Amino acid sequence: MISFSIQNFGCRVNQAEAFEWAAELEARGLARRAEGRGSVVVVNTCTLTSRADRDVKKFIRRVARANPEAKVVVTGCLAERDPGSLRALPGVWKVLANAEKDGLPAAVLAAGNTGTHHLSVLKSGQISDVSPYLPFRARGLVKVQDGCDMACRFCIIPLVRGRSRSLAPDVVLERIRRLGERGAAEIVLTGIALGAYGVDLERRSSLLELLGEVESLPGDFRIRLSSLDPRLLSRPLVEALTRSRRICPHFHLSLQHASNRVLRAMGRTGSSDEYRALLLDLAARSPEAALGADFIVGFPGETEEDFEAAVSFVLETPLSYVHAFSFSSRPGTPAADDPPVEEAVISRRASLLRLAGRRKDFGFRRRFAGRTLEGVVIRRSAAGGRVLTGPHIEVAVSPRPEPVGALVRVRVDRVSEDETRGDIVRPFSRGGHG
Repeated sequence: MISFSIQNFGCRVNQAEAFEWAAELEARGLARRAEGRGSVVVVNTCTLTSRADRDVKKFIRRVARANPEAKVVVTGCLAERDPGSLRALPGVWKVLANAEKDGLPAAVLAAGNTGTHHLSVLKSGQISDVSPYLPFRARGLVKVQDGCDMACRFCIIPLVRGRSRSLAPDVVLERIRRLGERGAAEIVLTGIALGAYGVDLERRSSLLELLGEVESLPGDFRIRLSSLDPRLLSRPLVEALTRSRRICPHFHLSLQHASNRVLRAMGRTGSSDEYRALLLDLAARSPEAALGADFIVGFPGETEEDFEAAVSFVLETPLSYVHAFSFSSRPGTPAADDPPVEEAVISRRASLLRLAGRRKDFGFRRRFAGRTLEGVVIRRSAAGGRVLTGPHIEVAVSPRPEPVGALVRVRVDRVSEDETRGDIVRPFSRGGHG
């Protein structure tokens, strides 16, 4: 029997793609193995930063040493940008560009010497039965959009993923419906530019319209959204997100910076004042929502004044947490030709911004001490487990019989700077979000 494993690098979109591949391959009778241990090892790559490139290549070399008989099939954004360097790595059997990803299950079967004629491709919207115990089975993932039409000067994504493309609404709704029927307690909608959903369809649609249809679907599942671009968040969409009882109170925004000068240098529209107003609006409409943001530190030309504006923004706004990324020059992007900030300066600034983010995260989590929240079991072991709550707080819990993927209620007992601890008080029965 062919066995396979999938290793993801990068974004939720990659995770959603892997979710679909694994479901299809399991439906064809292939056995899934732990990280790097299959007879065929699929590597879904990222190239957003130079560190992502290094991590991908390090993993492939490790597979070649530990599992030398495996055939490695590589795809994703690094495979699109630099396929030659991947083909030269030990154990790599095939490299697929992003446009060839739909053929990945067939490539896995071919690598297992069964021939692609054995593959009966799942119809659009069809979801196979899934094993409940593996990590990315804890929640269902559905990729609804790919590509990006924006022109941020630092970003390689439009070059490697192409223009914005949306999945037809009927296919999205069918996939969500089937996942709900199979017991998925939480379904994550992903996209490179999720807020651009629908504008490219023959019958023009929108994320607002899609979510309205998702609200009417039967079932007890909840919806979580991946990263949202503030430039694509209309007031009606904000109103819909914050009044929904199905959408998790967790909104992650790709802000990238809070200095107007740096934002302009990045090629981004919008301003610090507009971002601040958006966060205040979200917090007023959904006071218990987790509000996260991506920030890039050390963009070419960033001054101490620019950086201090970013730190002040994080501390003064309702942000709950921050993902701080050190600027990484990407070949082929306009910013790659700009004079860089010194590495030591970038490292220092990134540490300071992450420290500010941790302060905000601790303060946010403390608000829920003593509360009981709805959550999904995302990890389970003899030593304990983890529950991800609606407002994106991961709670460490004592061992319980509830399986990974189960919807439960968890009481938050103790909040420290390093973690949130609590206990499952009972399985969840639908009566509204806690």
